[in-house]
Amino acid sequence: MTQRWREVLDLVAAAVTARGPVTVVVDGTDPATVRSTSTRLADTLRAAVDDERTIAVDGGGDAVLVWLRTSRHHHAAEANRGDAADIVVDLHDPAWPVVRHVAPRLLEHGRWYLRESRAFFGVRAATWDAKFGDDGPAYAAAVRRAALPCGGVVLDAGCGTGRALPALRNAVGPAGLVLGLDHTPQMLDVARARGERLVLADARRLPFADGALDAIFAAGLVMHLLDAGEGFRELARVTRPGGRLVLFHPSGRAALAARHGRVLRPDEPLARGPLAATCERSGWELCEYDDGEDRFYAVAVRR
Repeated sequence: MTQRWREVLDLVAAAVTARGPVTVVVDGTDPATVRSTSTRLADTLRAAVDDERTIAVDGGGDAVLVWLRTSRHHHAAEANRGDAADIVVDLHDPAWPVVRHVAPRLLEHGRWYLRESRAFFGVRAATWDAKFGDDGPAYAAAVRRAALPCGGVVLDAGCGTGRALPALRNAVGPAGLVLGLDHTPQMLDVARARGERLVLADARRLPFADGALDAIFAAGLVMHLLDAGEGFRELARVTRPGGRLVLFHPSGRAALAARHGRVLRPDEPLARGPLAATCERSGWELCEYDDGEDRFYAVAVRR
């Protein structure tokens, strides 16, 4: 068993043992993977606690459901089962499992999220641009549409490999300052070739003074925030009154959901109603919303 597998199983065991004696239901689309993971998890649980734990492929009652997500292309019914899971383990790369969701009642987000998110993105950094590099024109168009202030201070929050950084530099001009921030060191290693100032930090804990920024560009960030309200409040804190928050993705919400093999829900953080409500509660006013087939683009202004 690899070190990564041990880390994931230890995390799942910590979440389960916090509940007390329960039945753990391991489920997924690949029976062989379910059996193997059930055995591994059972051994981990027995080593972690004294009382008996039951590991089963099928079960009910007071159960913790662990969903093994083995493919991006499963059916909608299977996606719904994953959405209902207490713990979701991403097995798209069988050798590199990553915990992608733990129900808050089982384990506090701060105890697992940053480590697992870095594990997910870190191994993908070197090939990220090869996979998504043709999105560059879409990023440039979104930045032009945002009409960012020339000479301003702009943050690319969750910059990844820095695909938006050249367009942001063109927007603010030589007198402006562009900052790229990401929580994954490997992503920033790739982004350094684009020549802007880079910051290794969690977007939920920004290392900037109150009102320090004129604008924030965030591409694909919101779906990776465990608590959208908490994240938006922190983004508001570092943005001056009248400053802009530009949310972007080079695919619309429906296309992105289909690509990930899940069903689009009206209560998701980027749906118009929830997004407007989150903005209102956290110091922003949503003033533009465009969820098209080939892009998601929204702008909020700091009150």
